[in-house]
Amino acid sequence: MANCLTLKKSNCKNCYKCIRHCPVKAIRFSANQAHIIGNECILCGHCFVVCPQNAKEIVDSTEKTKVLLQTGDPVVVSLAPSFVANYENVGIESMRRALKKLGFYDVEETAIGATIVKNEYDRMLREEARDIVITSCCHSINLLIQKYFPAELQYLADVMSPMQAHCADIKRRIPSAKTVFIGPCVAKKDEAEYYEGPVDAVLTFEELTKWLKEERIELEKGEIDTTPESRARFFPTTGGVLKTMQQDVPGYSYLAIDGVENCIAALRDIENGKIHKCFIEMSACVGSCVGGPVMEKHSKFPVRDYLAVSAYAGDKDFAVEQPDPMNMRKHFTTIEPKFSQPSEYEIMTVLRQMGKFKTSDELNCGSCGYNSCREKAIAIWQGKAEPSMCLPFLKDKAESFSDTIVNNTPNGLLVLNENLEVQQINVAARKIMNIRAESDVLGEPVVRILDPSVFVNVRQTGRTVTDQRVYLAEYKKYIEQTVVYAPDSHLLICIMRDLTDEESEREKKERINRQTVEVADKVVEKQMRIVQEIASLLGETAAETKIALTKLKESIGDE
Repeated sequence: MANCLTLKKSNCKNCYKCIRHCPVKAIRFSANQAHIIGNECILCGHCFVVCPQNAKEIVDSTEKTKVLLQTGDPVVVSLAPSFVANYENVGIESMRRALKKLGFYDVEETAIGATIVKNEYDRMLREEARDIVITSCCHSINLLIQKYFPAELQYLADVMSPMQAHCADIKRRIPSAKTVFIGPCVAKKDEAEYYEGPVDAVLTFEELTKWLKEERIELEKGEIDTTPESRARFFPTTGGVLKTMQQDVPGYSYLAIDGVENCIAALRDIENGKIHKCFIEMSACVGSCVGGPVMEKHSKFPVRDYLAVSAYAGDKDFAVEQPDPMNMRKHFTTIEPKFSQPSEYEIMTVLRQMGKFKTSDELNCGSCGYNSCREKAIAIWQGKAEPSMCLPFLKDKAESFSDTIVNNTPNGLLVLNENLEVQQINVAARKIMNIRAESDVLGEPVVRILDPSVFVNVRQTGRTVTDQRVYLAEYKKYIEQTVVYAPDSHLLICIMRDLTDEESEREKKERINRQTVEVADKVVEKQMRIVQEIASLLGETAAETKIALTKLKESIGDE
């Protein structure tokens, strides 16, 4: 398969929107990036349309077309009939004049090829004893059957698409011509490359619009062609193929189905043998080609687009030279899937990795993009997905991790909303305030358990209070609190460290210190008193000794 859809890695934000909208889950996620699995992709273009970051892009064929124009050969455009819905109030003659200014030799409507194809469908039903016939106009539907419903290939009409039939007709009439198809489809690029010969290049309406803008070529409005022989212009609408057919083969039911999901459901019914004698027009896009992924992205108007095509289509067939049926044959082969299927044990092992231990754990919420947890587990085993894509699993894991931290931290944690109502309280905080159960205070005003003044102040000023020491007299606890306001989440968070034991220890030390000082003071006082008494005694003794000695001295002197 041609690599028509690519990824801008820098744009991918890992939102999983593409996998949620991919009808066949042909997207692999690794290293936080989405990767299109070419072997499984049916090129419906849904991922391109829904990507909010424009991370998916269609490979541009403008330069390839310009090279064709430089060869000197006549390059003829096959213009999809849905152009009247994409370019409002612009007819084929206006498109022809504009495209000739770009260097094209001529412009014809793909509806001519559609007439050739519908003639072959009518002949096939009349002359061949077929049970079920599925139209082969939509390349995405062809790929869907080739890759996912190979047993139903026998029912896929082995007929060229209108694009191929028309381009082959152009080359029959102008032998040296090169052909370029312009339309609203991504898959046509792959079809042109895979089935070489009829189509040399494919442009989307977006590529054409950009090219015209670069060359400053304006499309003239108001000149709408009303040729009656143009019934096949209905082809790009749901049931458009049926509108052009005779539908007169006895015993056949004719029906149109659009949207990949609806087509898959119909193919399953066929697979189960529930449908017979049916001609089924299948279109991958809802609304058929006028709902194509490149109908100027993000500007789809299904009713208005249908009315534009309806007003443009006539009530008779184009005059065509019908080729031999053998020259319109198209061979389809089975495209084997790249990934094998895991065993039941391997699926259960992956489910356990995702935290799914029993059936009730499998929410099948679809947030990862897969329809069920089991389908997701298979994708993980195949290397297409990662366990982290399961949002409930991540949420539970994050909550479990958060709860483990919150409930095991030694610090008290109290969370309030802006109305100062308790939103969360952990075990440590309940212990500080002697609260039996969390349910006793959840949703209640904080004033029931704490002085709200600090919270009011932080909420009003937005300034954080850090390491504030507070005595909670009601609980006889000393705490050091930090109060933070989170404006984004509109929450106030209070972190409390219980200082009661530290404060008690500090008071005990102070008490011991005071007692020690008192004892020391008493000892000093006692010692001073003893010293004073000793000094007093020494003074009296010294005086008596002095008197005695004086008297002794005098007596000796008299002698």
